[in-house]
Amino acid sequence: MSKTRTQRVLLATGLLLAVTAAFPASAEFLTAAATQTASPDSNLFTTYSFNNTYTSAYLSVCGSTQGSSGCYGGGPLGPFGRAGALIEGNESVDATTSTVTRNIYVVDEAAGSGAGVTLYVYKKTDVVGPLFDTVTISLTNTITLPLTGGLSAKTYLAADDGFLFIGTNQSPFAVRVQKSNLAISQIGGFSPPINVSSITSNKYGYVTVTFGGIGGSDGFYVFAPNGNVTEDGGGADFMVSNSTGLSTANLAATSAIPAVRMHIQLKDVAPQKTAGN
Repeated sequence: MSKTRTQRVLLATGLLLAVTAAFPASAEFLTAAATQTASPDSNLFTTYSFNNTYTSAYLSVCGSTQGSSGCYGGGPLGPFGRAGALIEGNESVDATTSTVTRNIYVVDEAAGSGAGVTLYVYKKTDVVGPLFDTVTISLTNTITLPLTGGLSAKTYLAADDGFLFIGTNQSPFAVRVQKSNLAISQIGGFSPPINVSSITSNKYGYVTVTFGGIGGSDGFYVFAPNGNVTEDGGGADFMVSNSTGLSTANLAATSAIPAVRMHIQLKDVAPQKTAGN
C-alpha cells in the first residue's frame, strides 16, 4: 500500500474512532433525536369528566415532568344545554418557552331553547417546567351550527388536521367546520332524507359520514383529508382508527353488499395504439 493511501486510511480510521468515542452506540443518536422532537407535555395526559346532566365538564392534567409527578391543574368547561361530543385538536409547541397550546372542541346538542346545536372552542395552554405544569383554559369562540339537536339527540363528531365533521341523528345532513377560520359547510344528504347515524375516521385523516341503517334506507359519504368528497354510495359503512375501537352499541346495520362497489379507475393511463400506427 502506498504511503499516501496508508495516510488516508489512518485518517479515516481516526475520524471513525473519534465519532465512536463521542457516540458509543447508535441508540444515542435515536435518543437525542427523540428528545429534540418530543413535545414538552409528552409525559402528561388530560382526562375529562361530566356532571350527571352533561351540562358541564372538568378537565384534569396529570402525569409527570422532569422532576415531579402527579396532577398539576385543570378547569371547567361549560355550562352547556347538554354536551354531546368533544374532541381535542393538534398541539402547537413553542419550544423556547416549553409552552403547548391546543384547541378543545365541544358540541352542545341542546343549546339555546333546547333544540339548537352550538360549537364551543376552548384553548388549553400548558407551560411545562422542570417541576410543574401551569394549565390555563379559555373560551375563544362560540359558533351556532345549522343542525337540529335536543335532549334526546345523539351527536357524532370526528376530525382530521384541517376539519371537524359534526352531525346529529335529528338532521338529514352534517356540517364540515374548517379549523383555521371556523367556516361552516353543509355536507351530505340523500333524497328522500335520511338522518345521520354516525361519523367515523381513520388515522390518515379520512372521515365517513353515515346515514340511516338499522333496517331502513342508508348511505354514506367519505371525505378525504382535504375536506372533499372522495366516495359516496348506499350502505352503512364506517371507519376504524388505530387508537379507539369501533363500538357496535347503537351502530347502524345494513343489508347492502359492499362487494358490488369493488372496481378501480386507472390514473394517467397511456393512450393505446391502434392497428397500423
